[in-house]
Amino acid sequence: MTNSQYLDHMYQSWRKNPNSVSSSWDSYFRSIYADNLPESATSTPPADSNQSVTSTSARNSTPSMTSTPKDSTPSTVSASIRIESSSNIIPSNLVGAQSSAPSQQNVRSQSNGGIQGESFINGALDINATIRAYQTRGHLIADTDPLRIQNPESYKLQGTSNLPPAIVVRQHLKGMTEADMDREFPLAPFTVIGGPKRSLPLREILTRLNQIYCGHLGLEYIYIHDLVVLDWLRDKFEVPGAWELPADHKKFIWMNIMRAVTFEGFLARKFPTEKRFGLEGCESFIPSLIQCLETSAEHGVESAVIGMAHRGRLNTLSNVCFKPLHQLLTQFNPIPLEGFGSGDVKYHLGTHAERTLERSKKKILIAMMANPSHLEAINGVVIGRVRAGQVEENDAQYGKKSMAILVHGDAAFSGQGVVYETMHLTNLPNYTTGGVIHLVINNQVKRSEMHVMVLKQGPEETLLRHQKLKKQSLKKLQPHSRESALRTQRKSRRATFHNDVVLDIVGYRRFGHNELDEPMLTQPLMYKRIKEHPNVLSIYSDKLLKDGVITEAFAKEEIEKYWNYCEMEFEKAKTIDSMQLSDWHDVPWSKFFSDQSPKNKIPPTGIDIETIKTICKAISTPPHGITPHAQVLRVMEKRNQLMEARQADWAIGEALAFLSLLKEGHHVRLSGQDVERGTFSHRMHIIHDQHRDKTFKNILHNVFPGQGLYTVSNSSLSEYGVCTFEIGYSAYNHNTLTMWEAQFGDFCNTCQVAIDTILSSGQTKWGRQVGLVLLLPHGLEGQGPEHSSARLERFLELCDDDCVHMPGETVEEIMTRQLFEINWIICNLTTSANLFHCLRRQIHMPFRKPLCIMTPKSLLRHPMAISPFSDMESGTSFKPLLSDPYVKLGNIQKVLMCSGKVYYDLITEREGKQLEDKIAVIRIEQICPFPYHFLAQEMMKYPNAKIMWFQEEHKNQGAYAYVRDRIALALGKKLEEVTYGGRPPSASPATGSKVIHSTEYKDIMAAAMKLD
Repeated sequence: MTNSQYLDHMYQSWRKNPNSVSSSWDSYFRSIYADNLPESATSTPPADSNQSVTSTSARNSTPSMTSTPKDSTPSTVSASIRIESSSNIIPSNLVGAQSSAPSQQNVRSQSNGGIQGESFINGALDINATIRAYQTRGHLIADTDPLRIQNPESYKLQGTSNLPPAIVVRQHLKGMTEADMDREFPLAPFTVIGGPKRSLPLREILTRLNQIYCGHLGLEYIYIHDLVVLDWLRDKFEVPGAWELPADHKKFIWMNIMRAVTFEGFLARKFPTEKRFGLEGCESFIPSLIQCLETSAEHGVESAVIGMAHRGRLNTLSNVCFKPLHQLLTQFNPIPLEGFGSGDVKYHLGTHAERTLERSKKKILIAMMANPSHLEAINGVVIGRVRAGQVEENDAQYGKKSMAILVHGDAAFSGQGVVYETMHLTNLPNYTTGGVIHLVINNQVKRSEMHVMVLKQGPEETLLRHQKLKKQSLKKLQPHSRESALRTQRKSRRATFHNDVVLDIVGYRRFGHNELDEPMLTQPLMYKRIKEHPNVLSIYSDKLLKDGVITEAFAKEEIEKYWNYCEMEFEKAKTIDSMQLSDWHDVPWSKFFSDQSPKNKIPPTGIDIETIKTICKAISTPPHGITPHAQVLRVMEKRNQLMEARQADWAIGEALAFLSLLKEGHHVRLSGQDVERGTFSHRMHIIHDQHRDKTFKNILHNVFPGQGLYTVSNSSLSEYGVCTFEIGYSAYNHNTLTMWEAQFGDFCNTCQVAIDTILSSGQTKWGRQVGLVLLLPHGLEGQGPEHSSARLERFLELCDDDCVHMPGETVEEIMTRQLFEINWIICNLTTSANLFHCLRRQIHMPFRKPLCIMTPKSLLRHPMAISPFSDMESGTSFKPLLSDPYVKLGNIQKVLMCSGKVYYDLITEREGKQLEDKIAVIRIEQICPFPYHFLAQEMMKYPNAKIMWFQEEHKNQGAYAYVRDRIALALGKKLEEVTYGGRPPSASPATGSKVIHSTEYKDIMAAAMKLD
């Protein structure tokens, strides 16, 4: 039982019999409702009689919030009780003077028919309880379903034609009669339905409440805790006249509906056998979205980024984004795609363009993000891109200049977890965008398919019940009430409070999942009704014709005009003989979208020694005014020692990369769980004061004058949502080094949808270049199956390079060309110097590619993984392959090729067996693209050696399957000449037993050191 339910239960018991509750509860209720009781009314009210009560004066009343529905929050209940007890609606000398029996006297009477003692008090309280009931539960029976398949008649109050349904008001008006309908009652302070009037007749009260809460718009907002937001919403929706639209605005609605309906009809006529995932049944989505843009532009928004799935996407591209229709229609024609890339189906493609809005005449930049078939996967990408733009425009605090709009399907919105992962980001400082507009295209298919659940849950079931996050408001509307959509979108709550708003457009899907699907197979009754139902244009045209807003001649002329435009574009599309992927870019990086390999080589990424020293001093000096933890001081002392020795461990190498890029004016962003200190307490970029809560300093800030922005931010406990956010962030600005770090490598498992369908393949499908860096801790160190592997094999199998032939040209040209032609870069690094160069190379390449780094755990402080400053000074660069610095050349019999931290295990084992003159160990730092020529040059040192690829991962995992063919190609060997060393195949990445782990380690090390 919730607090509000318990409070309601205790109050009802007290009303029936004050002796049934404890003396403390009795005193509590008397203190609220009897501030100034007259002496005659201070006696304990007698118990309720058993006789039937049929009139207001003969029954107990219910103060308005004691009958608050069970789904209300405790804070709302208690706050409303306090408000009502202090209001002036009921004279203070009468509050609490109620009893189950009639009072001995009328405390106050008026000859003009006004207040009549207790009877009037009871009625006033019941009316206010009814108002609250409408505010809380009115959406449950709002007329939002054009098919009328919701809200069964059994929920109605039987035998009362002019009273609201029982599901809304419950017991509050059971005693009311027709005689009470024209009686005037005072209004509580928590409603503004009367405008300046503080009392209204009951009939007018119910009429206004029905219009506001039970019409074609259902407003659900009482669960919001912020009273300021509640008052604002009530002012916007309850004030008389709030729902009025001028005639020209109604005509504007009609024009947009006409275009939406005619567009779908045109495509159906021209391409009857093509899948297009039309919007039929929810065409009011188009004017809703357009009004959202109009209202936002009036409040200063200059840029909007839209993310949506396939349903209605083509209509939106044409009628909202103003994508040239002939370009869209070419997607239906069997013509080739020119240039780089594979392209995508037409209902996945994106665009960006500046358009002038029809009503406000304001210009706004609109981007529709290309997306995969995985529903809701694009949400985080949209939000991340918007956030990046806000940061660049110094608009990150409130998001006044740019905004995100996410369009959902009803089933996906309530069923896909990534929706909530991204919603949770809205209140985090380094992730918020100042509020997201969520539009739900609700075709009720989810409701139909889940009818058993609906019947079990009854009328309280709401498709979006579980999305009530923090301060969001939910508005459900019927798409055939076009004006409800427009009125709702005119309310600028996002601009006022900078939080999310959800608009649920309840409609239907006229055809199946696609136009070739037969929905009658699974939903026969629903689709019989749909076939009989006229479209929204017919319904709204009839209404406006009747109201005199439009004429038949006007309607016919506009429809013909738009159809002729579509015909003209259709003919133009026939003249186009090839498609250009560049026509569908959703991010305007003009100079980064060349189909030719760049002529410029990647410059050296080293930095001067003075910059190295300045950075090392900054990250090894405790910040002024902060009392750090003792462990932080030890880390900084160790950094000082390394600096004096002119050496850099992993954390120093990383900081050198970050701060040197910041010095150059670039923006650096690092996001993930516990990234501020680092999962393994090695980074320590945010130093917290040990004596003052919420006091901290970022030690990478203000190191160089005019340096770029450095953002390091602990994320929510989300991987999928946050990873997609960072993909979007990196897509906005190519001059930002954007990184997402997994707490352990296996945490990227929950990002697999985004990794497969957006990150690894985005450029091939959509021409979208992304420079995101994934930092994935990887290595088998006895920590069990999960926290051992980042699934390196998965990343490698998504690489699109070919191992049929060696790339030509010089080594330097090959490095640039290979990086340009590959879809992404996969590294497994072993030195801080290579980490430094790898990160800096991301920004200094003349193009952008995703970078996946398998980062170490035990190597973070490993003395052999430390690099000298000389490896990072001016003129130095990244090394995709590292030679063996300890081998004794002359008679090498075996070459172990490996990647990652297992290298240090191998050389330690070799040293123990004194085999430096027999076995060489080569590190491949960049696995993809594969360093063919570097390996061929290195192997010239060992002409007679046998070759083994060695890895700590199991044989069916790790890099073996990827590198085997490439090693053979680089060296001109047969595949069988490249042998395998490592663990045998396994379904699990690692054992959970330390004993087994130790045994496996000894066995594979022995096999590595074995000489035939």
